[in-house]
Amino acid sequence: MTRVGIVGGGLSGFTAYLTLKRLGVEDVTVFSLDGDPAAAFRARARAIRQTHMRSESDGHCLPSSFPGLAVREARTTRSLRPLVASACDRYRPTVESFLGHVDELRRASGWAPVPRRVERVRAVDGGFELDGQGVFRHVLVATGHPGLEVPEELRGDPRVVHAYEPHDYAESVCVVGAGLAAATEWRNALAAGARVVSVRRREPTHRPLNVPRPYLSKRGLARYQALGAEARAALLEELLAPSYPREAHVDVPVERRVNGADQVVCATGFRRGWRHDPLLARLVEEHEPATVNGWVEVAADATVPSLTDRERTLALGGVAAQWAYPAADTLMGARYVAHAFARRCRTR
Repeated sequence: MTRVGIVGGGLSGFTAYLTLKRLGVEDVTVFSLDGDPAAAFRARARAIRQTHMRSESDGHCLPSSFPGLAVREARTTRSLRPLVASACDRYRPTVESFLGHVDELRRASGWAPVPRRVERVRAVDGGFELDGQGVFRHVLVATGHPGLEVPEELRGDPRVVHAYEPHDYAESVCVVGAGLAAATEWRNALAAGARVVSVRRREPTHRPLNVPRPYLSKRGLARYQALGAEARAALLEELLAPSYPREAHVDVPVERRVNGADQVVCATGFRRGWRHDPLLARLVEEHEPATVNGWVEVAADATVPSLTDRERTLALGGVAAQWAYPAADTLMGARYVAHAFARRCRTR
């Protein structure tokens, strides 16, 4: 039986791999069709012409939060400015520096995923069988976002392009959405000389981090994890509503409905819920873990309680782990899940 399997070689899987290696956990197998852990991020950042990360917590894949890229830049530039910005939650690493750091870590860590798509995780005695690839005692499923979201009323409209797909800008552009991708698209389209209108169903929240800071503290997280299932699902919907840093704001006309623009850019994010992820959908169908409102209910350490015991571990990472940690789809959240998973791998 192989000790540890990671299903998914994106940034969450990569961060878990680095954390396991740092803590001395050996015999780790990663399954991913792409050897570049930042492949999906590169494509999406290129599509929206993103130049800076959302925050420092999204800025690196190292197992520990400190030192991050602010310290690295301060050493390089011999300036305290990055450290001051970091202390005020205003340090935003460049995408270029982040991707360069990922490449360095990939080369130094021995990262070499097995090029195989795992479509089934089946519980067996003492572990989990991964789609004919063997039995693993501890498994982390970090398959990433299950697809791009386009509002139903806009599907099939020839003017529509998703923000995370490659595109140029027409003379008049309608940006649908109210999060960071939407704010980035407003700026990009204006810079390209387009007339821009924003369509959003709710007013966005301005905040530097993906979720309010109290939910990143031990006390705030404990209150969140003590909520009942329905209350937690409702709070998650509130916390995951569109937001972006105040410095990303620009003034554009706001409308409630899509107008007669030449182009409609859907900055509407990703699909959510286990039903949109084929692997998780099959896991739920075959093993019936507890679910609520599209979420697989996981424990505080992101493990699936009904499939985890003293002998084996099944944990979820990335967006699917937001039930345990609201910011689990960030690199800060990836570290949270990775350390909890590594503790189980080291002690069992």
